[in-house]
Amino acid sequence: MSISFLRCLAIATITLLLDQASKWLALSSLQMGAPEPVLPFLNWLLLFNPGAAFSFLAQSSGWQRWFFTILGLVACAYILLMLRKHQNEHLLCVALSLILGGALGNVLDRLMYGAVVDFIDFHYGSWHWPAFNIADSAICIGAALIIWGELRKSFGKTPQSH
Repeated sequence: MSISFLRCLAIATITLLLDQASKWLALSSLQMGAPEPVLPFLNWLLLFNPGAAFSFLAQSSGWQRWFFTILGLVACAYILLMLRKHQNEHLLCVALSLILGGALGNVLDRLMYGAVVDFIDFHYGSWHWPAFNIADSAICIGAALIIWGELRKSFGKTPQSH
């Protein structure tokens, strides 16, 4: 294993540990569904999401737990292959590592609790963004870094003359 690959695994592991530690704190200190105000636009709000992003399929009969668990594990395996293949692309590796750590955090939740533990609630007045967690944030940041990196590549190229 190369140093670059080990660094990627370290980023994923740190992301996973931060996610699981924050969820443990939320589970041990918050009451289910009872918002705890932190800032005028932020609450801690413990919820379980049996679905995917934005509670997609949350109302299904339970099959989604195993579907999203398997999907998450397949995604993690693919990310590990991508990390091996693109070890010299530092921004992509950081992005993939964040996604890997976040995906593993949410897979662990599904295995342990049957749903993902969410506890961050951003709001403005009566409007609330769907509750989320550190894993979700890492996945979104990783995806944004991939998009940013691809845009930088695209806009950095000079048009070819014919």
